[in-house]
Amino acid sequence: MKRIIFVCALLLLPLSNAHAIRIKDIAAFDGVRSNQLVGYGLVVGLNGSGDGQQTKFPVQSMVNMLERMGVTINRADITVKNVAAVMVTATLPPFAKQGNRVDVLVSSMGDATSISGGTLVMTPLKGGDNQTYAVAQGSVLTNAFAFAGQGASAQKNHPTAGQIPNGALVERELPNALAGKSTLRLNLGQADFTTASRIATAINDKFGSPVATTVDPGTVSLKIPEEYVNRTVEFVASLETLEVRPDIPAKVVLNERTGTIVMGENVRISTVAVSHGNLSLVIKETPQVSQPGPLSTGGTTVVVPRTDLKVQEESRRLTVMPEGASIGDVVRALNLLGVTPRDLIGILQAVKASGALQADLMIM
Repeated sequence: MKRIIFVCALLLLPLSNAHAIRIKDIAAFDGVRSNQLVGYGLVVGLNGSGDGQQTKFPVQSMVNMLERMGVTINRADITVKNVAAVMVTATLPPFAKQGNRVDVLVSSMGDATSISGGTLVMTPLKGGDNQTYAVAQGSVLTNAFAFAGQGASAQKNHPTAGQIPNGALVERELPNALAGKSTLRLNLGQADFTTASRIATAINDKFGSPVATTVDPGTVSLKIPEEYVNRTVEFVASLETLEVRPDIPAKVVLNERTGTIVMGENVRISTVAVSHGNLSLVIKETPQVSQPGPLSTGGTTVVVPRTDLKVQEESRRLTVMPEGASIGDVVRALNLLGVTPRDLIGILQAVKASGALQADLMIM
């Protein structure tokens, strides 16, 4: 167990000597974002694993589809089980052009047992503004199966949800969020005063002029220089590769279900003494039977109770953690106690309760 904790210490060493991170990895330009698309469709060609008669809307959808194709049919005459109603979702990336293809996810909405091997019929995908941006169609891949008989069944993975790689064709383009603008906004993934200030300083040093100003901890405003007018793409490309070392708050994350502990590089503790030990109490009942010997002329059988009681308390030394100890010092000191990750969770909670842990404690 000591070896495991030591490995964690190596992984969580301070990042003072680490390389800085590109701006494009910690921030994004305002308006340059993905958009969610959703649509309702039908999967046909199923081998009897589609929606049952108690699910009404797939049948109604199929009647409407056939009527649009010029086929008139009575709803009461349809009893097929090779059709399943599905919800189709996709993500439209920024700057997607007409003719580009995107992946789609297909999920059953009714009581179909499997949509594996089915084909999604042409389904419009709409955005939040109720406009159609893509059309999906193709064979559904689930990487799963489900078979059942009267006395047994077998299933692998999830047969009622699948994917169609490159199954949607983009029909409508999103407006260009960068065209014709003289100023841009850079939004940080995690708002932080220090990180925003470092980004603005790095950009201004790059161009030698006050191009960037901090609006708030999560936003940096950029003024496009004169030499980059009508060359917004080149301007963005020149600054998003700049490297900045982001500043992160001191935080300790604990997951009591899995015993996972993650500590940031800025975690510090005040002077505190820690001792940890476990008290183990084992009680074992072993009844013994006393009975007359063979061929005896008399006597009675007696049950004699016997109890084994064992008390064991682990001896632990009192370890002093000095003030200002870093994450490496904390891990080394706790290794001296020989604690397990689950015991370490209890120790960190107690240290935080004492006011000696200078970090936010998050319990998942």
